[in-house]
Amino acid sequence: MTDRTAIAPEDTAVRVALWRALHVEVDSPPPVLEDRIGLELVAPAEGWRNRPDMHPQFIAPFRASIVGRARFIEDLVEERRAAGVGQYVILGAGLDTFAQRKSEIASRMTVFEVDQGGPQAWKQQRLIECGYGVPDWLRLVPIDFEAGQSWWDGVRAAGFDSARPAVVASTGVSMYLTRSAITATLRQVAALAPGSTFAMSFLLPIEMSEPALRPAMELAAKGAAARGTPFISFFRPEEMLDLARACGFRQVKHVSAAEITARYFAGRADGLRPPVNAEELLVAST
Repeated sequence: MTDRTAIAPEDTAVRVALWRALHVEVDSPPPVLEDRIGLELVAPAEGWRNRPDMHPQFIAPFRASIVGRARFIEDLVEERRAAGVGQYVILGAGLDTFAQRKSEIASRMTVFEVDQGGPQAWKQQRLIECGYGVPDWLRLVPIDFEAGQSWWDGVRAAGFDSARPAVVASTGVSMYLTRSAITATLRQVAALAPGSTFAMSFLLPIEMSEPALRPAMELAAKGAAARGTPFISFFRPEEMLDLARACGFRQVKHVSAAEITARYFAGRADGLRPPVNAEELLVAST
């Protein structure tokens, strides 16, 4: 049985939420993604903006990557919803706030947020305390991955209809997983109903990073290892596409940082853009 004792979310989930809020505060308008709700849920101690990992200039490219990938996936969900897709699964949901910020779209779908039970119980508590609540169309699916529980079994138990297409998203997760675990997820999603779409971020080998940003990438990798959650999976884009095809997807596409930049960051007064050859996206359909 999954533990439902409330446990604060991991540092990485909190950092993503704070970076999304910081984007609205310190980057030039208009924001690529406007999200202050994660900050509201976290309610960090006074002075959080002075943390080293919140430095506006140093982490700007990574902040851009976070908001860029989120905006792309949310646009994809809106597009697929307009085409009649009514289910959205977020793997490793963390402090995702799509359901609260885009409730006019989310409420016309069934949204399944999959994550560890403790942080999910914490998030549910905070959603209630902050007045957002947990509507029936939002399903918080607790899964103990370390105990070998299956996200697929979890969403089915929560009401997922395998006969209907879905959008499944996984961002900021694959670098922590083994290749076999990633392959298993790809195969599960590739077996969903025709018309389903999978969007997943993946980390390119660090030696491919922009030279100016490579030291920061190496530092991030060392920090992850020190926390006991090392980066263990890296993919070149062609490797990622080949793996998705081998797992059964009908169509596969690599969405590069250059494409994200052209779509969401062109002409910005502050020059904000995501780093090239760092974390990019796979979009695959059944």
